[in-house]
Amino acid sequence: MKIEEEIKQTKFNSVYQKVAINLLYTSGWLQDRNKNFFKDYDITNQQFNILRILRGQHPEKISGAEIKNRIIDKNSDVSRLLDRLIAKKFIIKNQCPNDKRAADVTISDTGLALLAEIDKHLENTDRVLLNLNKTEATQLSDLLDKCRG
Repeated sequence: MKIEEEIKQTKFNSVYQKVAINLLYTSGWLQDRNKNFFKDYDITNQQFNILRILRGQHPEKISGAEIKNRIIDKNSDVSRLLDRLIAKKFIIKNQCPNDKRAADVTISDTGLALLAEIDKHLENTDRVLLNLNKTEATQLSDLLDKCRG
């Protein structure tokens, strides 16, 4: 559906305003769809993001501060998210031997197993959800990179 139909507005100051509104709207739309997808796994978008960061770092440890630097949603309360992931046994957090105020975080085998299960379904879900072929998806990704670049 066109953005004009979604937000019931046909007048924009410029094509640039229209694309900015479309990006913001689409971001919220995608986050909502992902939220519903991750409910089946009893995690949030932000928790999934942390687990992906940790899997990419695995088997090495990473600090909470570095996770905060890498997470997509910069407004997330990383400490609270880590505590919830620990309670679910998806991650392991140990005091850093070099800095008693810091903690080293790693993904657990349970967390890796969860991501493996999610991986079985996520690519197909994203493909269907986004309604783009591989060429279009690559082009859109390149254009979004250009916007930020």
